[in-house]
Amino acid sequence: MAEFNDKVAIVTGGALGMGSITAYEFAKSGASVVVADIDSSAGEQRVARMRDNGLSALFLQTDVSVAADCERAVASAVAEFGGVDVLFNNAGIQPPDSYLNVEDTSEETWDKITGVNLKGHFLMSKYAIPEMRKRGGGVIINNASVQGLQSQPLVPAYAASKGGALSLTRQMALDYAPERIRVLAICPGTIDTEMVRTVASQEGGDIDQTLVRYGAGHPIGRIGQGEDIAALVLFLASDAASFMTGSHVVIDGGLMALGAWAGGAGGSGTDG
Repeated sequence: MAEFNDKVAIVTGGALGMGSITAYEFAKSGASVVVADIDSSAGEQRVARMRDNGLSALFLQTDVSVAADCERAVASAVAEFGGVDVLFNNAGIQPPDSYLNVEDTSEETWDKITGVNLKGHFLMSKYAIPEMRKRGGGVIINNASVQGLQSQPLVPAYAASKGGALSLTRQMALDYAPERIRVLAICPGTIDTEMVRTVASQEGGDIDQTLVRYGAGHPIGRIGQGEDIAALVLFLASDAASFMTGSHVVIDGGLMALGAWAGGAGGSGTDG
């Protein structure tokens, strides 16, 4: 697939989980990829493996809740590869100790979660859009969640951040459609990531068996894999999706069709 030859993609939260796999698939498809992540050890290892396979990649330690880091990530992509064509705003957190109601959620926890999950989308887009304009257009894909559409108990900051990501997606799409900058969102259900495994570990017992139980709550009978997310993101970023903007795509194994999915899934962190 030569779809992304001469394209430059930035993937936030690209060191682990679905971001890591998506970054690799962009590079395999010809793109030069900037992996932006706060985890320098995992990020450096991921980029080293990509380069060992002859792929074009750069790691930048980035806290997406900090404006200077986001500006530097975009500037480095331009300096190293010549521009920015695709931004996958994937970075997201749902700390294990954040499962609390509004009364018990601290201001610090609220700010930390919304800072990464929503403010990070805003900041990375803010600095990437001018570079996309120079290229004659581009694509921004925001990782939201089924929890932006429905919610489970005890995740007020996470749910608010994901609902905000969907609203921000629609709004930016309107502002930038005339400049051929498309903005879309994805809404994953439960995906096999380090974050979801951390959530599963809190239940005790065998983690893989817990994930099987999560999967049994999905009509399709399993939880998602990073490759499922990567395939969707690459499609949305491609010219095959050129008439799509301002919308979200649910990729959840049927949870939203099921209805009361949070109880049926047995719990779910979704992105990371």
